[in-house]
Amino acid sequence: MTSSLLTALRADLRAAGFTVPALTALWGTVGAEALHRGQRIPALRALAAQRARSAATPLATLAELFVLGRAVEAEDLGRALPTLGTVGAEELALVRAAGSTVEPAVDLRPYSFVDALGAAEWWIVSDLGELALGGALPVDHVLGVGGASMTLSGLMLQAPVERALDLGTGCGIQAMHAARHASRVVATDISARALRLAALNAELNGIDSIEFRLGSLFEPVAGERFDHIVSNPPFVITPRGDGVPEYEYRDGGLVGDALVEAVIRGAGEHLTSGGVAQLLANWEYRRHSVPDAFDRVADWLDSTTTALDAWIVERDVEDAARYAETWIRDGGTRAGTAEFDRLYDAWLTDFDQRGVDSVGFGYVLLRRPASGAPTLRRLERLHGSLGANESGLGVNIGDSLRAHDWQVEVDDARLTATRFVVAGDVTEERHSWPGDDGPTAMLLRQGGGFGRTIQGDAALIALVGACDGELTVGAIVAALAQLLEVDETALAAELLPMVRALVVDGFLSPA
Repeated sequence: MTSSLLTALRADLRAAGFTVPALTALWGTVGAEALHRGQRIPALRALAAQRARSAATPLATLAELFVLGRAVEAEDLGRALPTLGTVGAEELALVRAAGSTVEPAVDLRPYSFVDALGAAEWWIVSDLGELALGGALPVDHVLGVGGASMTLSGLMLQAPVERALDLGTGCGIQAMHAARHASRVVATDISARALRLAALNAELNGIDSIEFRLGSLFEPVAGERFDHIVSNPPFVITPRGDGVPEYEYRDGGLVGDALVEAVIRGAGEHLTSGGVAQLLANWEYRRHSVPDAFDRVADWLDSTTTALDAWIVERDVEDAARYAETWIRDGGTRAGTAEFDRLYDAWLTDFDQRGVDSVGFGYVLLRRPASGAPTLRRLERLHGSLGANESGLGVNIGDSLRAHDWQVEVDDARLTATRFVVAGDVTEERHSWPGDDGPTAMLLRQGGGFGRTIQGDAALIALVGACDGELTVGAIVAALAQLLEVDETALAAELLPMVRALVVDGFLSPA
């Protein structure tokens, strides 16, 4: 019965043109941007202006009901969902009847993206947010597609694999993305409600390769291994007790950053040879123990039962107070209220007990070596906005892993004999003080990927500039040594490690 209802819903959504571009056109760019900031008044005004000109269209009805979280006339919904009908929408628990009107029971909206396979669009069902509820969220709230979800899906490697695992699936969005490149996907969560909505989303969008399992962390997949593990785990650091809400979608029930530690320590036992785990995470900076959070993260990596390659990128750091404010507001508690102040005090007390000054956020990539010992241990800080680049980092990360493996296998003799070309997104900048004969700084900037900037000396910049696929690195180094009047062997010893780094980071690639 549910399948036939979802088939009808899919047909009605498609007929109404319920898409991201159509919604943007409906309430305009200003309305769309306001919604991203959690404000719906501009969108409501746009709908009211349209309604003053003509009767509500199916698109406008669905938008007001499911995206803006407002009741609509039952007759209007019947016209918007002619195949499913209002009764069918009630059977799917999408709406609740309220006299001559119907109220939304869930949030339902289109979601569009572009990955290695091209552009696609889905419809995603989740729980009503703060705007629709008008207050704090219930603890069993199932989150829809937010900024973190889009970040992780953008980071996701997309090479074809047999089995993938989505740890803590929520509304199912990462499992659905993984199903684009994995033959089979297992999706787990501690929330039975989240699994029901995730299964509904998969079926609504015609995805039948996902198996949903109830349980915490790796318990539902004990003894199993996967080629790809993805996770946006419930890693938000939350005080235990003190009447603090424990939201299932973000709180794993452990103290501090222990949940992230548990995922990192446990991932290796569930990866196949060559398998990769990718997750979003955070880590505490503690003043009374190890001052640098990366030292603590390195300890987690060193204590795993399976030795792993690791690439960890810290994207931002928030002081303890700002972190608390962010997540109290995320639960729908408004600043300036007694409840906000009570929760704020509980958060800061919890941080003080562990000596936490700040919290770092970032990406974790772990890989079980296909053979031999790990060769990759990279912990780096790349703070600041990546703009549109972040949505396509998965391709760049995959290229970097392959480049790393290539240069590990290549000794200096082979590297010297290799011809390279400069990536098309690399530019060179030179800066000098007025009146100086030469530049005081020379920079190589990357337009895509992580947008890295490399400062080099004359020799490195000249070497990169000469990499047009015609000359080997050895020939370029020999010419530079003669030009700069330095020892060729010493210059090669200085430049070859830099060439390896530039290859891994995507500035250079073998011709």
